[in-house]
Amino acid sequence: YKDAQPTDVQTADAQEEETKEETKEEELHSPAVGKLIPLTEVKDETFASEMLGTTVAVEPSDGKIIAPCDGEVINIFETGHAVCMTTRAGGELLIHVGVDTVKLEGKGFTRKVSDGAKVHAGDVLIEADLDTIKAAGYPATTMFILTNADQFGRVEKAEPGEISAGSRIMEIEK
Repeated sequence: YKDAQPTDVQTADAQEEETKEETKEEELHSPAVGKLIPLTEVKDETFASEMLGTTVAVEPSDGKIIAPCDGEVINIFETGHAVCMTTRAGGELLIHVGVDTVKLEGKGFTRKVSDGAKVHAGDVLIEADLDTIKAAGYPATTMFILTNADQFGRVEKAEPGEISAGSRIMEIEK
């Protein structure tokens, strides 16, 4: 038995390494239904200038904010206006609903997941009441940011236009 254990461990390590190897390339889908807009139309310089990472902006037509891929929720803000998650290929994503919406202190946002949740593409992360956001005077523009874009050899963004929840908005490759 002693001889068998190291082999078993090596096999498990090899399988884990194989899984990491398989996920070098990933398609990321829109976190909302709506319209992909040029960054020049985003009313926040931090997001528009891609200071936080490679950014795609969505003007949502409904308030269901969904997981863009399979992954894990690292942090969902207490106010419900933003969520951070990791992808299988190691992408670190920030989905930020609206501009300056942290000032709403959670009003209009319902968190549907918790920190550490394993999620699948299409799972609802946040429900945002777009009317509440707009009535308070804030744009509902939702930013989708790959915060560790420098760790990928290729990051491609989709062109602006109408999108559905399953539309590809970014492709990443190590």
